Amino acid sequence: MKIALCYQTQPEFIEAIAQVAPDAEIIDAGQERIAEAILEADIFCGHAKVPMPWPEVVKQGKLKWIQSSAAGMDHCLVPEVIASDIIVSSASGLFANQVAEQTFSLLLGLIRSLPVFFRAQNVKDYTRRPTHDLHGKTVGIVGLGGNGRRIAEILSAFQTRIIATDLFPYDKPDHVEELWPADRLDDLLAESDVVILTLPLNASTYHIIDEGRFAAMKQDAWFINVARGQVVKEVCLVEALQSGKLAGAGIDVAEIEPLPHDSPLWEMPNVIITPHVGAQGATRNADATALFCTNLKRYLDGQPPINLVDKQLGFPVRKPS
Repeated sequence: MKIALCYQTQPEFIEAIAQVAPDAEIIDAGQERIAEAILEADIFCGHAKVPMPWPEVVKQGKLKWIQSSAAGMDHCLVPEVIASDIIVSSASGLFANQVAEQTFSLLLGLIRSLPVFFRAQNVKDYTRRPTHDLHGKTVGIVGLGGNGRRIAEILSAFQTRIIATDLFPYDKPDHVEELWPADRLDDLLAESDVVILTLPLNASTYHIIDEGRFAAMKQDAWFINVARGQVVKEVCLVEALQSGKLAGAGIDVAEIEPLPHDSPLWEMPNVIITPHVGAQGATRNADATALFCTNLKRYLDGQPPINLVDKQLGFPVRKPS
């Protein structure tokens, strides 16, 4: 059995995997060799950021299981993989703490006018300027999966009113006032002072936030995207900011990454941009390895993996408790 890895490994990570599957050949391919190594692999763990020969992989029929080291699955859920018998599991919720911290960095930075003060600091201008409050706001979370639930939990300490939508609106946390089905997105947008996107990217969510959805938002709403850039029609985001519809936007993801140099978003004083670092953290790769080892044991024992992905939806389906 060959296991191909494509994430930032360390010797102790390889050793931990080898202890679970001592007879396996472990190929630490990295981004440089993964497109070749995947053709020989029975199991793949990682997140390939280079073009991958998925049609050829599926045609060969050798690969049996993909363990993503990311929550988003758009890097591997191409039509050929979706239609195949390959098992796919994700890192959904594994980096919820990091994504929540990134969300609050963007949100509080905007609300407390940090971009304005950073610019003032650069010219040694010590002038008081207006700020805003998060306490008392209605916050709408679009997609109440692992990341959305952790964000909601932290938000509750800010004495906010929290509402959310989800494709599977089960098990509403006590600190979430309303958990609506996904088709009530427009209701959420109309009531929210802050809109936070944490939903997955798939065929039904591509450009789900478009001109009409920005029009449905409150005047002077704050907008945060820590999901995927392509769930937002970015030209409409630019228009909503330029028109004054939005008070500001914090984006950790972009429709095209890297964000093009000529994007108007770079120059906007009420926008904070970070380069898709929401899930980064000091223990990310160790945590990804631990999840893979747990799932590898389950795989070898014939059990389904934790975070088994519904390949049509692109994420694990949460069942009512």
